[in-house]
Amino acid sequence: MDFFDFHHHKKNNLYGIYNIDFGTVPPDSPYSIGIHPKDIAVGSIEEQFGWLESNISENCLAIGECGLDSIVSIPQNIQEQIFQRQIMISNEVKKPLIIHCVRKFYEVISFKKKAEQAVIIHGFNKKQRIAEDLLKNNFYLSFGKAVLYHLSLQDIVRSTPLNRMFLETDNEYFNIEELYSKVSELKGISLEKLNEHILENLDTIKNG
Repeated sequence: MDFFDFHHHKKNNLYGIYNIDFGTVPPDSPYSIGIHPKDIAVGSIEEQFGWLESNISENCLAIGECGLDSIVSIPQNIQEQIFQRQIMISNEVKKPLIIHCVRKFYEVISFKKKAEQAVIIHGFNKKQRIAEDLLKNNFYLSFGKAVLYHLSLQDIVRSTPLNRMFLETDNEYFNIEELYSKVSELKGISLEKLNEHILENLDTIKNG
C-alpha cells in the first residue's frame, strides 16, 4: 500500500506534495508553491510574486508554505501583507493553503475568514487548546514525525476528527508508513481505513 505524504521536501517522493524551494522550477509531480516567511525579500517582493504566479501549473496542488512566524526577522506587518496576498492567490486559482505558523496561531485564525479554499496547518505539534481552536475554525491539521514519540500530541491525534487530518514527513527522513501505523493504532482503525480517509480529505480540499 502507498501512503500519501501531505508535505515533504524530497524530490524523489512522487506520492505526496513536494514543497518546492523558493526560486526553483516546479517538478512534473505534485507540488506546493509559496513564499515562506523566512524567504521574504523586502526589496524584491514583486519579483517573488512573479515567480510564484508564473509557476502555478496543473501539478500545483496547494499554495504554501506561507503564513506567519514570530522568530524570523521580517517585520510582522510585512509578513501579514505577504500572507494576505497569497490567500488572495489561493482564492483566485482555487487551490488550498498550506500554512507555516510559529507562535502566531490566533493571528492566522483571524486571517482564515479571508480564505475561500481549505486551509491546512502543516507539522502541527502544539497544545490541545490550540488544536481545538483551529478545528473549530475549520482548519485541517497535518501531523508529522513528532507523533511517534510525543505523548500529548498523540492525545491530540486521538481527538482530531479523521476528516480534518493529514500526515507528512516534512523535512524529516523516516518512512511515512511508520506514522500511518502509529496513527491507525491511536485511532483504533485499520491502515486501509486510515489511508482511505486521508485520500478522501485530499479529494475534498482539491475540490474546494
